[in-house]
This record gives sequence, structure tokens and C-alpha cells, in this order.
Amino acid sequence: MEPAAPTYADQTCYRHSDRKAGVRCQRCERPICPQCMHSASVGFHCPECASGGQQKVYTRATLDRAAAAANRPWLSQALIAVNVAVFFLGVALDRGQADLLRLSEELGLRGALFSESLLDRTTGELFRGVAEGGWYRVVTAGFLHAGLIHLAFNMFALYRIGQALEPAIGRARFAAAYGASLLVGSLGVLLVSPNQPTVGASGAIFGLFGVLFMAARSRGIDPWSSGIGMTIGINLLITFGIPGISIGGHIGGLVGGLIVGYLYFEVGPRQLDVTRQVAAVVALGVVAAVAAVLVV
Repeated sequence: MEPAAPTYADQTCYRHSDRKAGVRCQRCERPICPQCMHSASVGFHCPECASGGQQKVYTRATLDRAAAAANRPWLSQALIAVNVAVFFLGVALDRGQADLLRLSEELGLRGALFSESLLDRTTGELFRGVAEGGWYRVVTAGFLHAGLIHLAFNMFALYRIGQALEPAIGRARFAAAYGASLLVGSLGVLLVSPNQPTVGASGAIFGLFGVLFMAARSRGIDPWSSGIGMTIGINLLITFGIPGISIGGHIGGLVGGLIVGYLYFEVGPRQLDVTRQVAAVVALGVVAAVAAVLVV
């Protein structure tokens, strides 16, 4: 005859061997004494399970704030802040010669995009173009602006499109799209007007227009009736109709954005997860940058 299994009353607390256990923990089933009993939704828990199983309770207001923070276009706002900061850095460096309606004298030729070297006739300083090793210009030109009006137009466009696009595709894909469009736009500049110093975020912004166009199309929305097609059309008319605007930068950025949108919304959902989509778009940007350096 086998001995009877011990009852709760026969067992001692797993933490206090000198005390009788009245119940078992509902999670780990260890015997616990009254001092170690922690009230749970069902029965009692031991101290370890009670401390490890505490759940946070979120109010509706907390959840709403968290959702708003997650959907806020932080990256777009950061890009706007960087562009504005660079503009006013140029104003500060120009000191008494600063002109809010023109490109910075100090930063302009140091960061603008052009192929062959340029000589500053005022200072006698020679600025190397992309062909002479100034490859960084394919990036820096996208953060310089030819005056406050140029900056204001571009930043307003970036703010508006960022509000719509960044929450829709996520920050990683938005960042990759912006960077790739900027670099494809720089390639367009060097193909169309290589020796005309060019600045501005317009190429990247045109690229975002292209991504938004493809996003609408992939969701069965007519881009022309939704307004994005009309916006692109008006901006293209301005591009070709007003002298001094970079045709290569705008067209290059738009083409880059359409390619990015195709990767995100046509190829991506069927064949690529988000990480691979971002990698493909980054690769597009790298290819454009290398081509921009080699083409000159």
C-alpha cells in the first residue's frame, strides 16, 4: 500500500520552511504560506510570479497619444529642420554679406552640384567639381537652397507630402525613398546640365511625388482624380516654363521616385518584405551615386 500524497496542510511554504502552506501558486504551483500569497484575478500567486506577471494598464488617452506619436512624421520634420539649419548657417557664415534671397556665398560653391571645377573670381578660390573628386556634391547640393523663397517652397512641399507619405509607408522606407530620389535627381543634373551649379531638395521632393503616385495607383485610386497627378503636372509645367529651374534634377528625382514606388508597391508586396524593399531602394541610390560620379 502506497503512502497517501501530502495535502496542502502537510506541506510547508517554499520560501519559509517553518510555515504551513495553505494554497499553491496558480502559475507555478509552488506551496505558499499566507505571507507569500498575492491576490490574482484567479486564486493567488507566489511573490516571484506576482512580480513577473504584473500587467500595465493603459488608458484610452495614453493609447491615443502613443498612436499619434507613432504616426507623426518625425523624419520629414527632421529633414525640414536640417535644411533650415543649413540655410541659416550659410547666412551666419556670410556675416555682413548675407542675402536671404540668394545662395550663401560661403556654402554655395562649397556644396553645390557641378561637374567641372569652378573658380570664384572674387576670392580666387578654386572649387573642385564632381569630375575632380568632389563626389560629395551629389548629396550636399540637396541641402542647400538659393534663397529663402526657394527654401520655403521646398520645405512646404516636403511638409505636406511627408504628412501623407511617411505614416503610410513607415520611416525606414520613407528615408530610403528620399535618399534614393535625391541621388537619382543628382544624376539627372549631371546628365542634363553638368556645369551649371545646382542646389535644392526639389529632386528628392519630386521623387516623393513619384512614390505617392505609385502608392495611389497600387491601391486602386486614380492618381489624376486624387490630385497627386495634377500636382506633378503643374510642377512639371513650372519646371519647363520658368528659366533657372533644374530640369534634370526634377525629372531625375521623379523617375527615381517612380522606380522606388514600383519596388514598394508592385514588386514588394509579392516578393520582398520591408527590409528587402529598403535594401533594394538603398541599392538604387548607391547605383545612382556611382553613375553620377562616373558619368562626368
